Amino acid sequence: MQSVALLLIGIQLVYAGKHSLQYFYTGTSGLPNFPKFVTVGIVDGQTFSYYDSNIRRETPRQDWMAKSVGEDYWEQQTQVSIGDEQNFMNNINVVKDRFNQTGGVHVVQVMYGCSWDEETGDVDGFDEHGYDGEDFLSLDLKNLRYITSMPQAFITQVNWNNNKALLEQKKQYRTQICIDWLKKYLQYGKSTVERKVSPQVSLLQKSPSSPVMCHATGFYPKEVTISWQKNKQDHDEDVDLGKLITNEDGTFQVMSTLSVEPEEWKKNVYECVVEHKSRTIRSILTEDKIRTNYDSTTSLPIGIIVGVVAAVLLLIVTGVAGYKVYQKKKGFKPVNASDDGSNSSAHSDPKV
Repeated sequence: MQSVALLLIGIQLVYAGKHSLQYFYTGTSGLPNFPKFVTVGIVDGQTFSYYDSNIRRETPRQDWMAKSVGEDYWEQQTQVSIGDEQNFMNNINVVKDRFNQTGGVHVVQVMYGCSWDEETGDVDGFDEHGYDGEDFLSLDLKNLRYITSMPQAFITQVNWNNNKALLEQKKQYRTQICIDWLKKYLQYGKSTVERKVSPQVSLLQKSPSSPVMCHATGFYPKEVTISWQKNKQDHDEDVDLGKLITNEDGTFQVMSTLSVEPEEWKKNVYECVVEHKSRTIRSILTEDKIRTNYDSTTSLPIGIIVGVVAAVLLLIVTGVAGYKVYQKKKGFKPVNASDDGSNSSAHSDPKV
C-alpha cells in the first residue's frame, strides 16, 4: 500500500539514518545456464559477499570486505552456504510435490536480515520466503509468528509457529546478532558505505510532445527525494516515479516523469527538485534545459538505456539476477519447507 501511495504523489520517502543487512538466496530447478544456488550479502545496497553452486566458494565483492576479515571468515561462510545449497535443493523437490509438479522451471527464494535506525536506535528484522515468484511464508517479527495465505505452506507455518525455541532464535538473530554484524560491516566499509556522491540531474524528453523526465543518476547513498513543483507549490498530479536502479559503479539512478502538455509547462514554472544527503538540486523546466539526444530507433533516451543495461549486468555479476528475474512484485519471494514440515530451514540465520 505504501509503494502505491508513493507512486501517486511522485516522491520516494527515505530514512537518512537507517541501515540494513540483507541476504538473498536463490535456488533453481530446470533453469539452464544459471547456477542452481546463489547467495548474495548486501549492506546498505552494496553487495559485499557472493556464493554460487558453480564456484562453491564464498567470495568478497568489496575491497573493504576483503581487507577486513581473514580466511577463516570466508571458510566459515563457505561451509554455511554449502549446507544451505543442499537444503535449497531438497526444498525445491518438497514444494514441487506440494504443488503436484514434476518438470519445468521452479525457483525457491529467501530474503532475510535486519535493519537499524542509527538516529532512533530502532531495529527490525525480516525473513521472507517464496516459490516461483509468489509469496510463500514470511516472519511477523512483532508478533513472532510466521504468516502465509498459501495452502501449500500451511504445514510449515503450523510447525514453525509451534516451535517456540525456533521463533526465539529467529528473533535473537534479527534483533541482536544481525545488528552487531551490520554495525561491523558499516565500520569495515565506512569510507565506501558512508560516502556522499551528488546526483547528476537532467531533464529529458523524447519528442516535443512527450512527457518530460527528470533523471537523477550517479548518487550515493541511495536515499533521495525527487518531486515536482508548479509555481513553487508541490505538484503531485500527472507524476510517475520510476524504480530506483543500481548503476554499474554502485551508485544509483531514479527518474520521475511529468505528463503535462508543453503548453502547460511553458506558461507556468515547473521545477524538478532532487533532495539528497549531499545537496539539493532544483531544475526549472525550460526548453533550453531539456536534453533531446535520442536514438530515433529506441523508445528511451540512450543514457537511460545504458544505465539500465549496466544495472542488469551488475545484477547478473552479483548473483541478484536470479532473484530479480522471478520477482513478480515488490515483496521478496522464497520457500522453506522440509518433507514433513519440520523446522529445518533452507537458509541459515547464524550466517553473519
